[in-house]
Amino acid sequence: MMTTLLIILGIIGVFVFYVIGMYNRLIELKNRFINAFAQIDVQLQRRYDLIPNLVETAKGYMQHEQKTLTMIIEARNQAKTAAATVAQSPANSPAMELLNAAETGLTAQMGRFFALAESYPDLKANQTMQQLMEELSSTENKISFARQAFNDAIMLYNTARQVFPSSIIAEMFNFEPAKHFEIENKEAKEPVKVSFTNA
Repeated sequence: MMTTLLIILGIIGVFVFYVIGMYNRLIELKNRFINAFAQIDVQLQRRYDLIPNLVETAKGYMQHEQKTLTMIIEARNQAKTAAATVAQSPANSPAMELLNAAETGLTAQMGRFFALAESYPDLKANQTMQQLMEELSSTENKISFARQAFNDAIMLYNTARQVFPSSIIAEMFNFEPAKHFEIENKEAKEPVKVSFTNA
């Protein structure tokens, strides 16, 4: 009788430690993608800070394009607001969807701006504009790398919460699926190609 009781207690003990181990693993993976988003957030904030300077520099040259410049600032503000919401809770899938949409819109607006800027040789030759473009290009590359690291961390987390038996623990403790940070359209996924050298 005592042996049976010890065996049952041993099995319960192993099960409890196994559940704790799976729970801790899910927490670790969740914290990893939250930290990965913090790295993206730093770069996004850098880009959001550069865009108004870029627009301000272009204003003197692109006087007939005020609507485009205004739309860029509006898209930037929407993306900045969405990023701030996600930064508070990177596991919030609806907030991440809003950020994805806002970033897609901002990238599209920036693409239009770059295409228009090609028609203004004096703007292309402007030293401030060239410097801002270099900083923006560098920031875009850092965002791309940080986004890849974040999406990899999301994939690991989502996989861990879907596979058996950790899927049971994920369900019991409300580990919700997380959403990737991605740009929705093919054009926006392409790296921004800008040449602000003298033609």
